[in-house]
Amino acid sequence: MGDEARMTAFLSVTSSLTGRLWRGPDAMLERAAEALAQDSRLPLPVSRVLAARGVPPHEAPLYLDPKLRDLLPDPLSLRDMDKAAERLVAALLAGQRIAIFADYDVDGGASAALLLDWLRRQGRDATLYIPDRIDEGYGPNAPAIAGLSQDHDLIVCVDCGTLSHEALAASTCDVIVLDHHQGGETLPQVAAVVNPNRADEDGSLGHLCAAGVVFLTLVRCNSLLRRGGHPQPDLIPLLDLVALATVADVAPLVGVNRAFVRQGLLVMARRERPGLVALSDVARLDSAPNAFHLGFLLGPRINAGGRVGRADLGALCLSCTDGRQAERLAAELDALNRDRRAIEAAVRDEALAQVEARARAGDSLVAWAAGDGWHPGVVGIVAARVKEATGLPAVVIGVERGIGKGSARSVPGVDLGRAIQRLSAEGLLLKGGGHAMAAGLTIEEARIPAAMERLSQLLSREMAERPGAGELRISGLLDPSGATVELMQMLERAGPFGQAAPAPRFAFAEQLIDSAGAMGDSHLRLRFRSPGSQALEAVAWGAMNGPLGPALLGARGRRFHLAGKLELTQWGGRERVRLRLDDAAPVG
Repeated sequence: MGDEARMTAFLSVTSSLTGRLWRGPDAMLERAAEALAQDSRLPLPVSRVLAARGVPPHEAPLYLDPKLRDLLPDPLSLRDMDKAAERLVAALLAGQRIAIFADYDVDGGASAALLLDWLRRQGRDATLYIPDRIDEGYGPNAPAIAGLSQDHDLIVCVDCGTLSHEALAASTCDVIVLDHHQGGETLPQVAAVVNPNRADEDGSLGHLCAAGVVFLTLVRCNSLLRRGGHPQPDLIPLLDLVALATVADVAPLVGVNRAFVRQGLLVMARRERPGLVALSDVARLDSAPNAFHLGFLLGPRINAGGRVGRADLGALCLSCTDGRQAERLAAELDALNRDRRAIEAAVRDEALAQVEARARAGDSLVAWAAGDGWHPGVVGIVAARVKEATGLPAVVIGVERGIGKGSARSVPGVDLGRAIQRLSAEGLLLKGGGHAMAAGLTIEEARIPAAMERLSQLLSREMAERPGAGELRISGLLDPSGATVELMQMLERAGPFGQAAPAPRFAFAEQLIDSAGAMGDSHLRLRFRSPGSQALEAVAWGAMNGPLGPALLGARGRRFHLAGKLELTQWGGRERVRLRLDDAAPVG
């Protein structure tokens, strides 16, 4: 490592236990944070978060208290919104038969539950249809659409349908599409396609997930009901579903998405939705929910039904109104999630071995792997694990009888959905689509190497322009004594944290490791302190699967620089602060 890198490395860490160079805030950002702290009287760690978001001092109070009424866009700014809302309201008032066709992931299930809940509050029921991941694949298919149209007056496709020209053409009734995936040059010939990522949209609302699009549609529907003198359901209780989908679908937590998640977490904390209460209980969530819980505790359990079990279990659980039934569904999803983890572990090990072998053989901008018999329900989550391990866009493909079905996950600043759609247009894929951070594809086995090579070419420019991989961004230094509940409460006001709005990562310099031990099969728990300070607990999730856990396991009595994100936990009825450890580097 050169002298220049050593000079710019935070705490002089040029190669941590995970092989990363630590980078701190640049001088300009630090000056802006100090000025904001002085002007607003906010703690410097909080001011650093706001400065990194480009928030000027006079806007800090509004940013720390995002209100939905201030940030909610006009639903009519989306094309076809008027057509979609008018048709849905007409079906509601006329008592027409409505079917909801949804994707099998969290966003699809939450979007379906939103519509089911809204209709139910007005005394109407709807038919729920979730395609089987293995037998039917992603999105509408002609047999299912044709069958639904025979018995219904309106089909609403949520979180899918924008590219489903042939399948939706099989319908003999009206179809509305409420989606957020990348659109093509043409749209299906249906009653309405509401999608902020249509080719003819300006992209200003492209950060919405499907549940966000559905919520805006219901806002417009309520306006039409009010104009006609009809009662309208309160939409605020539905925000728990929007928050869940926004986080689980890795939508950027910017603009109205911040308000969706902030307000939705407050709604969820009231524990009024039986499905989410039951899921929280099986996940042993014993504190107020936050974005981490949505993404890493609740989301995987809801997804488990679509991955390795019944595709409709997640949506049924989220829309359930009976507490006992919700408990049964949540228990089934929890069991399926345990099965999913076992299947995932086997596929992950094989996939990482392939990726490492290809990395040794030559440079590639895409980490990809393919294997016979890999369960299609886990390739998406394995792709996420590969992305985390390599810092590269990742594609994992399960092959069955010469046909591969795969999932792809991207890194910030790289639009993977657009590149996958380009591969499809060029004929390298049988089918493909998605959004910036995630995509799916179907491909002939023989074409996989050529398609991956072409994908690397398509992503080369964006990869060259993104911040350096192999770097860990540090927001600033903190001492264990400064990691207080009061600081965490202020930091949480600067959230929620997630995609495009990362939580601040603090470095703790020259910490003495008091204790370190394995927790479960793959996690690490440790305690550390500065001289004369109270010890702080840390947890490193999945650390035993990489270099971090084994290196720290026997580190008692030694000093390390530590880096991670703070979180609030409950213990004995009291809140306390814990570090979610991301990385470490030995001192000296």
